[in-house]
Amino acid sequence: MSSSTFSLGSFSSCEISDALIKLGVAHGGHIPDIHIVSPLGSSTRICGPAYTVRMVLTSDTTAPNQAKNAVWGGLMTAGAQARGALGVIISGRCRDLAEHRFAGFPVFSRGHSTLGQSPFTRPSALNVPLTINSFPAVRVEPGDWMIADEDGVVCVSPSLTEQVIELATKGREIDERCLEDIKAGTGIQAAFKKHRGKL
Repeated sequence: MSSSTFSLGSFSSCEISDALIKLGVAHGGHIPDIHIVSPLGSSTRICGPAYTVRMVLTSDTTAPNQAKNAVWGGLMTAGAQARGALGVIISGRCRDLAEHRFAGFPVFSRGHSTLGQSPFTRPSALNVPLTINSFPAVRVEPGDWMIADEDGVVCVSPSLTEQVIELATKGREIDERCLEDIKAGTGIQAAFKKHRGKL
């Protein structure tokens, strides 16, 4: 495991988004509406480089808009585990929830479906840049760092890794001081002003 993986993986997706906002990344790297579906429990976190797969409607060459079928199932989890994958993040749906959970394999998706991939969608390209339409759109390049936990999913460009780690470390230290003061009875606004320099 590289030092970047270890360092980024020690921060929550929220801490990483805060650092990206400070670096001027308008969306904070956040890919909205993707949630953990496997395994159950709040301690699951993945951090690793993106390997992308573009899915399209079987009749098209563009990414499907709100397809209702799953693009990931239990057999795909078994194959991914056999290849050493850390988890999967899907801007779409999955199925076979019990199989993912039994395997203890981290799956993050927009939802789930009883419908499988065929005959609705198919993979059209591997390890290519993907644009996830959100608020604003997030571009995921192969090799970008993907961090996912119970709070959400964040994408970090490798070129920003060291700056993100530095800012997330400072942010955590400041939040710990704020929390300490708030627990001691200081008001939230006063603690923020004292440690964050703003109300």
